[in-house]
Amino acid sequence: MSTAEKPVLVHHEAPLGWIVINRPQVKNALNFEAWKGIVSAVEELNADPDVRVIVMRGSTLDSFISGADISEFPSHRANAEQARAYRSAPSNATSALANSPKPVVAMIAGICIGGGLQVALSCDVRIAARGTRMGIPAARLGLAYPLDGVLSLMQIAGPANARDILMSARIFDSEEGYAMGLVNKLVDKDELEAVVRDYAGRMAMNAPLTMAAAKMTIREGLRDGAERDSAAIAEMVARCFNSEDYREGVKAFMEKRPPRFQGR
Repeated sequence: MSTAEKPVLVHHEAPLGWIVINRPQVKNALNFEAWKGIVSAVEELNADPDVRVIVMRGSTLDSFISGADISEFPSHRANAEQARAYRSAPSNATSALANSPKPVVAMIAGICIGGGLQVALSCDVRIAARGTRMGIPAARLGLAYPLDGVLSLMQIAGPANARDILMSARIFDSEEGYAMGLVNKLVDKDELEAVVRDYAGRMAMNAPLTMAAAKMTIREGLRDGAERDSAAIAEMVARCFNSEDYREGVKAFMEKRPPRFQGR
């Protein structure tokens, strides 16, 4: 398969790693292969020690992700049993992004609808271009979102906004998404890539173990108390204190110089 035909591209530009949704002919709608490709891309970038931050974007600024590829629904989601089998692919993709030990930044422009918004919510930070169209039109298709997708929407935008988004099925712009908390930073479209590169580059200078610990602790903190893995959090905290990076961070602070973290 040529690069032009691959639904998901991976670029290593240390300290950044890029996941590019590459289906511009359908506004980057995610088919079954693209959902699987996101998982593979995250695994590949997780394995590269030189990549400190992952950035997810569409192949053009016309669309981040326009949703799941509805043309596959008759063949892949014809009934509830097929839908359950198909649903594992989106769930695996969003889990891979959420559970990556590395920060994931979504670079959003053009269209971020349905499954595209679900993917964006699985990233740690969302930076969007002004005027981007957002929404979840599931109610106009007669399908229901699974619990994990609804929970992520509620946790970020709150239950009142989740009800509005899911039950109205309306499309809104990124300015309103910013007001809801769906977007962390809003910029002009022609500045988007430069802002994302600068933001992610600055983030990549931080201690990798500390960022991984923060990401995991936030994730566990959102669970019910009985389900939290407190032992894993304590282990991550201890690992940071015992790390070479901790000693380097303190030394660099005392010497008034930028730290040189190694992720160990």
